[in-house]
Amino acid sequence: MAEPRRRRARRYRFEDGPAALAVRVPEVPGAAGTRGTAGAPGTPAQRLAPCLAGAGLAVRHIGAGVSLPGVVAARCGARVILSDSEELPQCLRSCRSSCLMNRQPHVPVLGLTWGRVSPELLSLAPIDIILGSDVFFDPKDFEDILTTIYFLLEKNPHAQFWTTYQVRSADWSIEALLHKWKLKSIHVPLHSFGADKEHLASSSMPGRHTVEMMIISPARSEGTSLYSTSDFSTT
Repeated sequence: MAEPRRRRARRYRFEDGPAALAVRVPEVPGAAGTRGTAGAPGTPAQRLAPCLAGAGLAVRHIGAGVSLPGVVAARCGARVILSDSEELPQCLRSCRSSCLMNRQPHVPVLGLTWGRVSPELLSLAPIDIILGSDVFFDPKDFEDILTTIYFLLEKNPHAQFWTTYQVRSADWSIEALLHKWKLKSIHVPLHSFGADKEHLASSSMPGRHTVEMMIISPARSEGTSLYSTSDFSTT
């Protein structure tokens, strides 16, 4: 009987020197829900590596796919839960594979479908940071995504949603939806944390794709509890 074929993996390296962090995630080219292999995933992970080291923050990675940012957070000492659509079991398998590849078998993986307020969503423990890597991939999902974020932030009003996205069309915008769901966003310049490069984390990504990062929080909050605009100042 033939041995099962080993799954191919992609390796990322954050920072240099003895404190460098190396992470491997499975390659799942062209599969639904694996947007984390496109242009944006290295960006939040690049920001996470120095910010979360030893902080013990509670992090929820939604739409995780191959889970690069979530695995980086776990490797840095955060208490992480990974989630992806309960309707896409292959995505949940990718989450678990990434955990095993990086010796993080204790990280929980949960099914969470955009726009669906499930008992699991409502019963989650407190969260400090919600991560989303290139989740704004298809305009038909934008409101469902922000509905989910709204409910998570209602339960955790001091939390933040850190997200990156590949710019695919100048006509796409979430501004009206942010206003509808009483949310606000802060644009995070990539150069403020050294991510304005064609190649991040010793990889070929994001290449020539245009990637943006923003932090979303409740509109009523007075600033943000973890990081504010001053944290990304270039002065």
